[in-house]
Amino acid sequence: MNAVETKTRISIKNLLYATDFSPAAGAALPYVVGLAERYGARVHALHVRLPSAYALAGPEAMPQVIEGEEIQAKLEAESMEEMLGGVPHHIVVAVGDICPNIGKTLKEQSIDLIVIGTRGRTGIGRALLGSVAEEILRRSPCPVLTVGPHISPDTKRRLEMKEILCAVDFSPASLAAIPYAISLAEENQARLTLLHVVEEGKTGELVHPEQYTESTLRQLHKLVPPDAEAWCEPKFLVERGPAADKILETAIAIGADLIVLGVRAATSHIGAMTHLLRPTSHKILVQAECPVLTVRA
Repeated sequence: MNAVETKTRISIKNLLYATDFSPAAGAALPYVVGLAERYGARVHALHVRLPSAYALAGPEAMPQVIEGEEIQAKLEAESMEEMLGGVPHHIVVAVGDICPNIGKTLKEQSIDLIVIGTRGRTGIGRALLGSVAEEILRRSPCPVLTVGPHISPDTKRRLEMKEILCAVDFSPASLAAIPYAISLAEENQARLTLLHVVEEGKTGELVHPEQYTESTLRQLHKLVPPDAEAWCEPKFLVERGPAADKILETAIAIGADLIVLGVRAATSHIGAMTHLLRPTSHKILVQAECPVLTVRA
């Protein structure tokens, strides 16, 4: 396997910040401001309000409902103005479904990066609350930076990105993510770690696990262009066990400031049970102690 193309460079001119004014969305805000300042980007802040009040109101109450919605939208826009006052920004408060509104903003504003906050839950609640975030990252044509509930409040350190972990399973999705990891490592003079995890079920099938490890390490090494080794000090690891657990453990062990993942594109509508079907990426997103950058294949 040859070295991946490194023409991809992180260039952020337009950044989309999707917010619902929850604490989870608020946790992502320092990264929005920090990245905007660092790249000289314009922030497009989007808040989408569900039209539930219209459905419940009768015809005689509709004028009051509309007036109340307009007042609330104005207050929310003023709140975002205050939060983003230090960087160039554009604010949109819309009514409707969030994913179509995000798709519209992506096209109209030529968005280079989406930043969202997510929160962890268990069971059905986790799936229902997380399905929108996962639909965004699996349908977005640009990378998505997710700020989870366990991230350290030390935003300044994380934004310096001195340690970057990129998970590689040799799928088209993970190979698409590597150029972004290499680009960020170059721009930040960061150490880059490429990690391949052998799932437990596959471990038992290996006749010569030591030979497999050596072969995989060589494949990982080939993915990084020789000239990149001069500035990103790449490391290559092969671990065995549950993929999500090993990625999270490695991130903690190396003190990762960013995890880079490739994600498969959505082939149909992602429903409420999506995280029960795709547990690895979801577990990393909500349990990581650093932001996670996802890149769609």
